[in-house]
Amino acid sequence: MKTNAARILDGLRISYKISEYQVDESDLSAEAVARKVGLPVGQVFKTLVVRGDKSGVLMACIPGAAELDLKALAAVSRNKKVEMVQLKEVQPLTGYIRGGVSPIGAKKHYPVYVDASVLQWAEVSVSAGMRGKQIVLPPADLIRAVNAQVSVLIRSEDAKI
Repeated sequence: MKTNAARILDGLRISYKISEYQVDESDLSAEAVARKVGLPVGQVFKTLVVRGDKSGVLMACIPGAAELDLKALAAVSRNKKVEMVQLKEVQPLTGYIRGGVSPIGAKKHYPVYVDASVLQWAEVSVSAGMRGKQIVLPPADLIRAVNAQVSVLIRSEDAKI
């Protein structure tokens, strides 16, 4: 079954691979996903849903084991302050559930910011829009597909990931 994210990439003529894995409801972490798909955790990007005081909802894609630097995201997104949306808001805002949030194909178009570490990889993995499926594609294609802005979004101690 193709996900909405995969259909969007097909429409953009962007090639990708789908990597499937067994879902463990008790551990939806990016670290667990990375182990299951056989990639370094720094190559598996998680998508976080954030709200800015000026811009409203936006998405941040960062390496799986890293922490989002809220001040850095606020600065690059021209907000004074940003905060994570509450978990109960994620599905109504994006159409995706926790553990399956993709930067591609949310039910509404939100600005997407991707951490600059994405550029060190030949391919990266992001959620395909459902638990148990990852999309693997070149970073440039991810950036193009979501019209992302690339910037340093993680804490400096996480930059070595």
